[in-house]
Amino acid sequence: MRDTILFGDCRETLCAFLPKSARTCVTSPPYYGLRDYGGEEKQIGLEQSPEEYIEQMVQVFREVRNILTDDGTLWLNIGDSYYNYKSGTGEYAKQSFAKSRQDLPMKTPKRANKLKGFKDKELMGIPWMLAFALRADGWHLRQDIIWNKPNPMPESVKDRCTKSHEYIFLLSKNKKYYYDHESIKEKAVGERWGGNTPINLDKSKDKDNTFSGLTRPRKMIYDKRNKRSVWNVTSKSYKGAHFATYPPELIEPCIKAGSEVGDIILDPFMGSGTTAMVAKMLDRYYIGCELHEDYGNLIQERVPINVSYL
Repeated sequence: MRDTILFGDCRETLCAFLPKSARTCVTSPPYYGLRDYGGEEKQIGLEQSPEEYIEQMVQVFREVRNILTDDGTLWLNIGDSYYNYKSGTGEYAKQSFAKSRQDLPMKTPKRANKLKGFKDKELMGIPWMLAFALRADGWHLRQDIIWNKPNPMPESVKDRCTKSHEYIFLLSKNKKYYYDHESIKEKAVGERWGGNTPINLDKSKDKDNTFSGLTRPRKMIYDKRNKRSVWNVTSKSYKGAHFATYPPELIEPCIKAGSEVGDIILDPFMGSGTTAMVAKMLDRYYIGCELHEDYGNLIQERVPINVSYL
């Protein structure tokens, strides 16, 4: 099964994919308590407690692990949120978990209970709660990558810094896994003057602004280095997509490092199809799930798909 999206609850549809068929999974699941997408009782993210949310996520990624090859990896993008309880009128009390304006829910999530253990305006720590839970469930937690956003949405806060990053966790199915570091090397900071030894060019210049004191060839070489764990990627919107779309530039290194040409890429929360689009751009196949059938037409505008409704 290739270039296929199954519409339905991923907790029920993932089992339709063949075991050990995908080389890597790149995904961004719904964040806890940030958005109510509306119309679906099965949506993830509006559980009554963070613990219930984490439990559902562990269940999803347990199915993902079965679909990955033995050397497969999971690249998981997830952001954190702040706890803010406000008493409301009517049957429920309102709880909002706003991270920034771009992450405000379509509808304010409602909860009947005040969460235990959380103080008002406190950072919840959801990403690390999930990472540790996945590790406890058998995943190998390999790295935390920081997605730094040069253009974060403004926040009207004066008691902390404006939040401008999210996490990408790299997890592997087994101790040994496929990782192509050469494919995602980045340009080295600074310049090198031949060989492999970096030098300070300004301090090496003679009075006449030449480099006569150097014995190495006078040829500028721009080396590359192993990719660092802070990725500066500008947030971008996609017309017609839901506002949680993550940029293709964020997904590309994950797919390059985690797979080879011709491999299958999995995304259990396909959304507007960004993972599928980047996979096709890099000559890979894709498979995935999406709860909301309304996104079908949007995805088809970006990539050719085989659609199944389960």
